[in-house]
Amino acid sequence: MPKIIGDSLEEHRATMRRRVFDALVELLRERPFDLITMADLATHAGVGRSSLYNHFKDKEAVVVAFATDETSRYLEQLNASLADRTTPTERLETYVRHHVDTSKDFHIGLGPELRAMLSPESVTAMREHVVAVEQVLRQILVDGAASGEFTVDDVDATVSLLHATLSARHASADTTTRFVLAAVSPS
Repeated sequence: MPKIIGDSLEEHRATMRRRVFDALVELLRERPFDLITMADLATHAGVGRSSLYNHFKDKEAVVVAFATDETSRYLEQLNASLADRTTPTERLETYVRHHVDTSKDFHIGLGPELRAMLSPESVTAMREHVVAVEQVLRQILVDGAASGEFTVDDVDATVSLLHATLSARHASADTTTRFVLAAVSPS
């Protein structure tokens, strides 16, 4: 019987997943996804290969599970940040600042190079998590347009444009926030 890490099966699973996810991030810094094997993941995570396969069927399953975990953690923190913000402007400012301030802590996007190597099913599964984050922004924009705080002609296009703005790595939270608020402010 495999050795259980922690005091319970639930703790074992959580610890195992965290080790594998940390190994994935470390390995992706060193080499492209297509050069990473399940054996590499097991070695870097400090677990046996058979144990790894008990949790994930292949490395694509690891990436999808990792994206799910990252998105869940991100949304939990984002929703906590938004909880006491009442106006759409306050909520949008908080959304932008949260994204900029936490971008180094989360690996939700994982990059277009990696997505190009995944099966269509894995890409679809990962896209569902991005949609969950987009839905938060979409609701802020809809609420802002309804209250007259924002001018938004096309919500989907605005979500895409704002997320493209949020991917600017060298812009401060203050600069990005001013830019985003100016983009949706009534003329």
